[in-house]
Amino acid sequence: MTTPNFRRTKLACYAAYFTMSSIFSLPPLLFMTLHGMYGVSYTLLGTLVLVNFCTQLAIDLAFTFFSKYFNVGVLARVMPLLTSAGMFLYALSPTLFPNHVYAGLLVGTVIFSVAAGLSEVMLSPMIAAIPSKNPGRDMSLLHSLYAFGVFTVVMVSTAFFALFGTERWMYLTMFFGVLPVIPAVLFMFSPIPDMSSHGPEQKTADKTRRRFVGLALCVACIFFGSCAENAMSNWISGFVETALHIDKSIGDIVGMAAFAILLGIARIAYAAYAKHIYRVLLIGMAGAAVCYVLAGLSGSVAISLIACILTGLFTSMLWPGTLILMEENIHGAGIAAFALMAAGGDLGASVAPQLLGIVTDQVSVTNFATEMGFRFGLTPDQVGMKAAMLVSSVFPILGVAVLILIRRHFKHGKVE
Repeated sequence: MTTPNFRRTKLACYAAYFTMSSIFSLPPLLFMTLHGMYGVSYTLLGTLVLVNFCTQLAIDLAFTFFSKYFNVGVLARVMPLLTSAGMFLYALSPTLFPNHVYAGLLVGTVIFSVAAGLSEVMLSPMIAAIPSKNPGRDMSLLHSLYAFGVFTVVMVSTAFFALFGTERWMYLTMFFGVLPVIPAVLFMFSPIPDMSSHGPEQKTADKTRRRFVGLALCVACIFFGSCAENAMSNWISGFVETALHIDKSIGDIVGMAAFAILLGIARIAYAAYAKHIYRVLLIGMAGAAVCYVLAGLSGSVAISLIACILTGLFTSMLWPGTLILMEENIHGAGIAAFALMAAGGDLGASVAPQLLGIVTDQVSVTNFATEMGFRFGLTPDQVGMKAAMLVSSVFPILGVAVLILIRRHFKHGKVE
């Protein structure tokens, strides 16, 4: 019996992850445009992010408990087409729902979020299931392509807005909606590896408890890591434009694009060296906490901007690194375990950006914001966003605590 050639499968996974980045990176670039053109509040903008990741969370949980009932091959081929459908509906919302634009944005978000949820529960375990001499490198490379996809979205968007203006944002969205057709075609002609768990069926009660606790700690770790990454990635464009008063085009390139490129470079670097993942995660959580504090407290535009950008470096491995950490310490992790990890990550990506939007709205209307703004020459919105950045530092700080618990839990070796 010949062994299937998974080269095209791996390429399809990489292409899907690259094109999927537009789901997460393009909407934040449009936040200020949607706010100005359609009067969408910061809280409702944050709600779009919340709906995005809550939808993904629902998909993650469905796979966690019912993975054996899903045809992974069929879903892998449909997933990119759902991305396209959602992006097109998002773009056509002003045309289809002129009096209810936000409703159209919401429905479009739900559709492409289903695709994003499927990508999280299938692409990582698919890469892990493909025979490889260095699975950690392949996993890191997969996630690095997401970062380079974000960089591409930012650069293309910046050029588009400079040439055609932000009021034509819908054409840009449709362009990115076409790209997922490429991985859809690749998956049509690619074999799908077996992603079921191959761990031992008989386990003692102690081993079962250690396995459950270990997985729960990894889920908590990816939750806080996702919070640290996504709070900044979803709001860096708005923060740089509103809180730091930097022109949108310059801010997107210097801010969000630089954030994304550091995210990608760090993941490529880990793919090249692939070692000491626990140490990498610990430094990442601690560094991210410092960056959020500096972004929130610093009165210097330069320091705040640098702190926002460096968050990309420190959070780069928090999601893929926790997946690698789980694989290294829990034997026979199958698609259900990866789905549960994705659920933790998506929950974090739901909570953090929404919290940042709520804090910004709530703080900016207080007397405290007015007084602090008068004292330091800031607008209430600037004070609100800086307060939100400061609150967001709590997530990586808690992540450090979880990593310490993980180290203690796995100190006796891999859980069977």
